[in-house]
Amino acid sequence: MAPGIETFINGFQNRLELPVRQHLKNVYGTLMMTTASASAGVYVDIFTSFRAGFLSAIIGAGLMLMLLATPDNGKNTSLRLGYLLGFGLTSGMSMGPMLEYVSMVNPAIIMTALLGTTVVFVCFSITAMLADRGSYLFLGGTLLTMLTSLSLMSLVNLFMQSQILYQTHLYLGLLLMCGFILFDTQLIIEKRRMGNKDFVQHALELFIDFIGVFRRLVIILTQKAEKKNNDKRNSDTE
Repeated sequence: MAPGIETFINGFQNRLELPVRQHLKNVYGTLMMTTASASAGVYVDIFTSFRAGFLSAIIGAGLMLMLLATPDNGKNTSLRLGYLLGFGLTSGMSMGPMLEYVSMVNPAIIMTALLGTTVVFVCFSITAMLADRGSYLFLGGTLLTMLTSLSLMSLVNLFMQSQILYQTHLYLGLLLMCGFILFDTQLIIEKRRMGNKDFVQHALELFIDFIGVFRRLVIILTQKAEKKNNDKRNSDTE
């Protein structure tokens, strides 16, 4: 085994106790299942005649609320997992129209955004795991303040229709979701240390972070591709 990999594994084992490592394995396994469910939702919306549209977002919100309103009692894991996978499916379906448009601009954008999201998510998650205990939990107040500010900015921009505000909201939103990956990962670790074994809800929290990063990367890459295409068309007409 390469020295660097061995050092990483040893550091990981020294930082996290066995019950925490087992819990994280359950969390990330469930997260992968939810991501696969979201991919199925995208496929259903784009490649079949079924179009739920805005209804899928409403159903997804309902499923998420049902999950949060159903406390983990050790016996209802299958039910709560069903809520989570349903939320993943409807999340993918609600993204279908956007990804269908993106595929017409440049199909490679979707895979590039997915790869970029995965790299960002893995890097920030590992950083949170190997950092000093609770070192990123202080971000909670700042992240909530940013979230509130961005929500107000989005509301204001409904009336102003400012491109500058939109771009600011987009890039700050990406930064915010990266911060939430750090915060949520460490919070999940601390919750497990205090006896919370609810890996389904913890996977939900990380899935929301993952989707948040993915959406914004897709939009950013699409904007760049559209600008490049417009510049090319303008140069061809001159």
